[in-house]
Amino acid sequence: MTTPFSTLDLHPDLLSNLESLGYHQQTEIQAQSLPAILAGRDVIAQGKTGSGKTAAFGLGLLQHIDPKNFQVQALVLCPTRELADQVAEEIRRLARRLPNIKVLTLCGGMHKGAQLSSLQQGAHIIVGTPGRIEEHLNQQTLKLDALKIRVLDEADRMLDMGFQPAIDAIMAYVPSPCLTLLFSATFPEGIEQISQRIMQNPLRIQVESQHDHTSIAQHFYQVDTPEQRLTALRLLLLKTRPESSVVFCNTKKDAQMVADTLQQFGFSVQALHGDLEQRERDQTLIQFANKSIAVLVATDVAARGLDIEALDAVINFHLAHDPEIHVHRIGRTGRAGSKGLAASLISDKESYKVAVLAEYLDQEIIAEPLPDLTLLKQPPLSAKMVTLQLDAGKKNKLRPGDIVGALTANQQLSAEQIGKIKISDIRAYVAVERSLAKIALNQLSNNKLKGKNVRARIL
Repeated sequence: MTTPFSTLDLHPDLLSNLESLGYHQQTEIQAQSLPAILAGRDVIAQGKTGSGKTAAFGLGLLQHIDPKNFQVQALVLCPTRELADQVAEEIRRLARRLPNIKVLTLCGGMHKGAQLSSLQQGAHIIVGTPGRIEEHLNQQTLKLDALKIRVLDEADRMLDMGFQPAIDAIMAYVPSPCLTLLFSATFPEGIEQISQRIMQNPLRIQVESQHDHTSIAQHFYQVDTPEQRLTALRLLLLKTRPESSVVFCNTKKDAQMVADTLQQFGFSVQALHGDLEQRERDQTLIQFANKSIAVLVATDVAARGLDIEALDAVINFHLAHDPEIHVHRIGRTGRAGSKGLAASLISDKESYKVAVLAEYLDQEIIAEPLPDLTLLKQPPLSAKMVTLQLDAGKKNKLRPGDIVGALTANQQLSAEQIGKIKISDIRAYVAVERSLAKIALNQLSNNKLKGKNVRARIL
């Protein structure tokens, strides 16, 4: 049974914006949590990526804040900068018909001076990582005196990453009463302890995974040696030839090794893990989202909050340590009714993990034969797009239309050959069809943007 957003007591501008975004029916987590959030009740919700939790708490906090009061009224804590950026972007989309709502992200790996000047101009909603939020509070550059609502998003991952002391320190700055929303994919003991300390009679919601066996075909393949594991990965990618796929590794070292190996064989691939510089991680995510990278090799922590539409395949290079994480991984493919592929490589050494997973999934796990070795003669996976970086962004008042105009100025490129455009404060990124990369670069180099020459390069 579906519930329309129109049944909620939401601000008319929020409702009309939801209609324009094509959000008509609430997901299960939204239908169960939003009435309580709007009524001012604390909520603990268990829901995985893709369940619609960001819109649930995003609409809740937008309903509660006063746009005329330029003080921080809502705080959202996230485990990674990547997730914080996505959450902030979604809240801005939900708020676009409300007057003057300012959303600010505060994360490590970002220049603190720019954050300070943004804070001085005032913000309604802060989205950030615990470490950097705690720093600003300690230095009194961020004040939470007017806070009405706090959200802990993916709370289990924040605990896994060692943020418990920072979360406790931040909570000491929060005035009482304050509406508290806690979202988590799993419920370890630490979550229960946090909820008892900071929440008042919370409503508890548990939403099952949005994915089932009909939308995600799971396959398991037996491998006996590290070399065979790498060969098996190549065979699976060459057989299925997904446009966008994520290969999950359990360690940063493995992720980098697998990406390097695939690169040597000519695959369009990048690694995503915690040892990379923040700028590298940001650029990798932009390129993967706009189809300039075909294969992303990632650790679970780095890929947390990864929100890529139409992910064709997920391959587990090693089984996850926890069956919950396995389900979370494969849930990234086969969303919204589309067909997805999930493949896992298993060995005799992992027999205990296989048994635990089989029990958790309530299904027998039988290894299938690997694809034929003759597939190795096929050309490697390449990405259909390429990304160009421009040294100008929001601070230069640059908009997507300006970039499209420059690229199509002499009709060598059409709008259909241009992919996603992402504009940050000081840079912009645009995807174009790979065969047209040099033409696009010349167009951007020879046509002024906002009346100025802007340096561009191919990533």
